[in-house]
Amino acid sequence: MKQSHLFTKTQKENPSDEISKNAQLLIRAGFINKEMAGVYDLLPLGLIVFNKIKEVIRKEMNAIGGQELILSTLQDPVIWKKTNRWNDDVVDIWFKTSLSAGGEIGLGWTHEEAITRIMTKFVHSYKDLPAYPYQFQNKFRNEIRAKSGIMRTREFVMKDMYSFSKDEKSHTEFYEKCAGAYMRIFNTLGIGDKTYKTFASGGAFTKYSHEFQTISDSGEDIIFVNEEKNIAVNEEVMEDSVLKELGVSKEEMLEKKSIEVGNIFSLGTKFSDELNLKYKDEEGNPKSVVMGSYGIGPGRLLGTIAEILSDDKGLVWPSIIAPFSLHLISIDKNAEADMLYEKLISMGIEVLYDDRDVSAGNKFADSDLIGIPIRIVLSDRSIKDGGLEVKNRTEKDSKIISEEELLKNISV
Repeated sequence: MKQSHLFTKTQKENPSDEISKNAQLLIRAGFINKEMAGVYDLLPLGLIVFNKIKEVIRKEMNAIGGQELILSTLQDPVIWKKTNRWNDDVVDIWFKTSLSAGGEIGLGWTHEEAITRIMTKFVHSYKDLPAYPYQFQNKFRNEIRAKSGIMRTREFVMKDMYSFSKDEKSHTEFYEKCAGAYMRIFNTLGIGDKTYKTFASGGAFTKYSHEFQTISDSGEDIIFVNEEKNIAVNEEVMEDSVLKELGVSKEEMLEKKSIEVGNIFSLGTKFSDELNLKYKDEEGNPKSVVMGSYGIGPGRLLGTIAEILSDDKGLVWPSIIAPFSLHLISIDKNAEADMLYEKLISMGIEVLYDDRDVSAGNKFADSDLIGIPIRIVLSDRSIKDGGLEVKNRTEKDSKIISEEELLKNISV
């Protein structure tokens, strides 16, 4: 893409109504737009990154047997009343409205009830299990105070997977398989070394759940970490009995601020019992399906990566999710830059070509802010010195290479 054709523009100053680093950088770089508190639009550059994050997640979910679908955002109160989660005294983050034809309807904040009712139509025998449906879908949560930029919003996309197993043993096997897939996702996205599978409260369903918490000074959560034993515990469950069970003491744990980037829950048979999701086992006896739920927010991951992998100049994207592989910058308006751009495009290389009529300083500053992994500068000086000036976004120094060397070593 030619940068002169990109309708979004960078901003030199931070937006006055944002205090979170991720939102400041993403708005300044032209990746997102703020509609109102807790509501953001994805602009072209932001959508590219967002979709690449989704693809990393999708690959891992498919690899462990997931089947992708999309459930309705509009939710029927009938099934939610059966599980007692329609009542505002129980769940206080609903967005609800009235239908013109009469009656209430809700905007989904999660989908356990909806997917469980669907599965009653397809699960009848042990031969129909297990099943692992998942979706990427907009969720709506009426947060009292939306904060932390795009990491906590009132409308967001969630990857939510639901597991349906015939017993606790097969459920636990998949639960651990999904936990492994989550860590592979975070490693691929460049935050695995800062992310811990963290013991947290299991609520009404099980003794523990697990959160995936990424260490960050801007995080909303507090966790305690034993780095040597790779054990992390959420502040809310830091009890002596829990630590004893894990084989650690309070003195061994370091307090850290963190961002929750994913979670996994064992749901037991609560929803299957209340919504009559049963199957017949090998002897023909009716049994309740054992369930689990597994969430990751691609937008929250986008914000987390922007928050912790950026520097004082701007965003620093891992190559696998960067909006473009190369940022080609033309100085002195030479024809060689135009021809190189066309060659790279013909090879299928993702290139942002800065062909704008602005100063070199502005181009370099915007390049740092946007955060594409590799910058290539073509100028009268670089041509005189032997070709192209190449610089990695995370490195201080650049080097001169020939066009032939670039084209030989670059990969799609």
